[in-house]
Order: sequence, then structure tokens, then C-alpha cells
Amino acid sequence: MRIAAFIHTSMLMNNWAHPYRDRYEAGRTLAELLQEYRGREEVIVLALPRGGVPVGYEIARALGVPLDVFIVRKLGVPGHEELAMGATASGNVTVVNREVVDELRIPQSELQRVQAREAKEIARRESLYRDSRPRPGIEGKTVILVDDGLATGSTMRAAIEAVRKRNPKQVIMAVPAASEETCNAFRKEADDVICAITPDPFVAVGLWYEDFSPTTDEEVRELLNKAAEEEPVHHR
Repeated sequence: MRIAAFIHTSMLMNNWAHPYRDRYEAGRTLAELLQEYRGREEVIVLALPRGGVPVGYEIARALGVPLDVFIVRKLGVPGHEELAMGATASGNVTVVNREVVDELRIPQSELQRVQAREAKEIARRESLYRDSRPRPGIEGKTVILVDDGLATGSTMRAAIEAVRKRNPKQVIMAVPAASEETCNAFRKEADDVICAITPDPFVAVGLWYEDFSPTTDEEVRELLNKAAEEEPVHHR
């Protein structure tokens, strides 16, 4: 397995804090680093909504492969929701952090209650984003998982584990920006890791975008619809 990380040293030397105009430009930059996957029938781009979808749209368009969303929701500890006891994802896949659950003695019934609530939110979002299109099959496929950057990496980590449970051929993680430490941590979890820039200090994802305004649900819907219309015939 290889890891591709490209640090814009000139950017750091000149203290230029916005290498990307917006998420679309970030996606085009990433697409240049993913050319080996161009036009391959087994490849699919799965973007983590909402911010990962504009990035994923540009990648899928440049590579001539399908785009879809992979929705992950954290399972927060009741009363301390910022602490994750697991995550649930598209396809009714749940990943449990046994260390947290066991240490806090969280009952199975409570875990199931939170999981059911977040599963409803995933179903709502999938219906909203995908309209009548079915969820894509990923068994035996090369999955490129995309987000607009990595901070702690917890959501991406849950996404990779959830995707693995659906038996893909391989999982590629691709992000426009992350710390070098965070990118390196994923080398054991993904088959290929593409971090376009790994600035030091990293601080926060939004620092590396000129425009980091929130991606809306409507924008996600529009991009998925456009991607479906532009999808090459041999992928349909």
C-alpha cells in the first residue's frame, strides 16, 4: 500500500492560507492524483455528505466513474453526545466502540435506541439526496471514499470500517487536506491514502479554503442528480 501526500512548501513559506478556492477546486486537485482509477468499471466514488459531495462530484466527473453518498452518523453517549460509542452508516452497518461501551457500562438497549434514532436520520437523508435511485452495490468494487478534509478522522474511520463490511475489492481514502499525522494513521485502514496537502501546523480544515461555507442539502441533491445524468453508459 502506498500513501500519497503532497505538501505545498511554497504555500507554507509564503504564509498563503488558502490553497483551495472552494471544495470544487479541491476536488479537481484530488482528481489529478487519482488518474490511475480513471474510466475503470469497478470504481465508484462515495462522498461523505455534506461537504464531501462537491469534492467527490469533481473527482467522479474527471475520472468518468459513478458518484454516490455514504452517510455516517456518530452514536453519541447519552448525556455526553460529543463522545462516540460507535457509528452507523448507509446500508444499516453499525460500528461499535467496545472500549467506550464497556468502560461506561452502556446497556445494549441504550446502544440500540441511539442506533435506531440515527438510522432514521440516515434513511431520511438518503431519501432526500437520492430520490428514487437505489443505493449502489459496492461488493467487489474499488471504493474511493471522499471528504473535504480530515480533522480527527473519526467519521472517515467509521466510514472505512462500514464500507469494509460490504466486501469491496479495495478502499481508497482521498481528502484535499489533513495533518500528516492523521493521514499516516489511515495507512493501516485503507488500501490507498491520498492526502493532497498535509500542512504543518494543520489547525483546521476550513483554514485551507477561501470559501468554506456550508454545503446545503439542496446542493447535495443537485450534484447527485447531475452526476447520475453524466454517468457513462457502461456504468449504468
